[in-house]
Amino acid sequence: MKQDTIDAAAISAAPHTLSSHHVADIVELLNHKGLEEAVQFIDRLPDDWAVEIMDQPDFVWACEVMEELPAEKSAHLMEHMSSDRVADLLRWIPEPKRTELKDLLKPDTRTGIDRLLTYPHNSAGSIMTTEFVSVPADWTVEQTLTYLREVEASRETIYAIFLLDPGSKRLVNVVKLRALIIADPKASILSIAPTYAPITANALADREDVARMIAKYDLLAVPVVDTTGHIIGICTFDDMIDAMIDEQTEDVQRMGGMEHIHEPYMQIGFMEMIKKRGGWLCVLFLSEMLTTSAMQVFSDELEKAIVLALFIPLVMSSGGNSGSQATSLIIRALALQQVRLRDWFKVAMRELPTGIVLGAILGVIGIVRIALWQELGIFDYGEHWVLLSITIGVALIGIVTFGSLSGSMLPFILKRLGFDPATASAPFVATLVDVTGIVIYFSVAWLFLHGTIL
Repeated sequence: MKQDTIDAAAISAAPHTLSSHHVADIVELLNHKGLEEAVQFIDRLPDDWAVEIMDQPDFVWACEVMEELPAEKSAHLMEHMSSDRVADLLRWIPEPKRTELKDLLKPDTRTGIDRLLTYPHNSAGSIMTTEFVSVPADWTVEQTLTYLREVEASRETIYAIFLLDPGSKRLVNVVKLRALIIADPKASILSIAPTYAPITANALADREDVARMIAKYDLLAVPVVDTTGHIIGICTFDDMIDAMIDEQTEDVQRMGGMEHIHEPYMQIGFMEMIKKRGGWLCVLFLSEMLTTSAMQVFSDELEKAIVLALFIPLVMSSGGNSGSQATSLIIRALALQQVRLRDWFKVAMRELPTGIVLGAILGVIGIVRIALWQELGIFDYGEHWVLLSITIGVALIGIVTFGSLSGSMLPFILKRLGFDPATASAPFVATLVDVTGIVIYFSVAWLFLHGTIL
């Protein structure tokens, strides 16, 4: 049933009126309500329904609801939620509420949550769940199916069954549920496992690497193992989708020239918005001052040939645009591992002719534009308008080529220095090209116009 069929009255009505709606639709409507309404609604729900809603990554009020509900109620819900989701919520719940909630959890639950909280935010360990199905490798298919029926409700996913060595408890192999269902009940579960070694990830592996692993091997879940080969959790494909959406959001925001914002746009506080955007704007503004300084160096040329100033926005924006294109392409290629650090020279050799051709195309358009305006009498560029048009055309080739090269190389430099390549935002590249573009522009102008209008 569509979300728009759920009206506001349904939220304020008895919870059972929503039984015919999908949990994602309920979450979407709750996200547009205030915190007080969300808390009252969750508090009135049956526990299993409340757990299902709180387990949804898209529920924006989750942390606040956990803080506002009675501590015993929140802890009870956490006991039945997926461990990775609980860990995510506790990361953002401030003290002393966080400690209070953790102290109310069962010792086993608390130990698992504490372990998840020790892993870096972007690692496989931070998004894995400890609620998976594992059985001894010497069990039969029938024993495994019986066990699945018993534990299904307490596991995040049962689509992958992890086989452990009966003695050492190390991970031996992985069996998909489909293979289990169609197998002979009397057969050994190990006999229906793949012949190759299981695909595993380290807890400190980057979540992007795990996502690529899931895509490459068409997996439903990746087991996370420690250095001894024991499975400590699994990263499921749905958790990876949520993680990748967050990762892509972060990259897009950084490429736009701002710090990553975790909250949905309408939930961001005013001061938080200023904090996340103001810093980068100040840095870019200070950088653009270099453009002013560069123009001051050529102030004499501008006084002699005011007509050159007419084309500064044109040539500068062209260089910034080409640089932003190249930066976006390389950042994405690095993220997908289509190119690696060692490929920087190959990329430069591709961008060099690309920049020249693109600059030549824009240069021809610029020359034609000046010629048309001059011949049609729209604007008089003076007796040396032909040299002026050639100047603009050659300057565009140089600036666009430099923009393409610098825009493609900057992500490599940042990655080599250990920074996120997405930090090479489009505004930052545009600023860099503006400064150097001024130098290129006036150098070409001096070369072609020296002795005439200069």
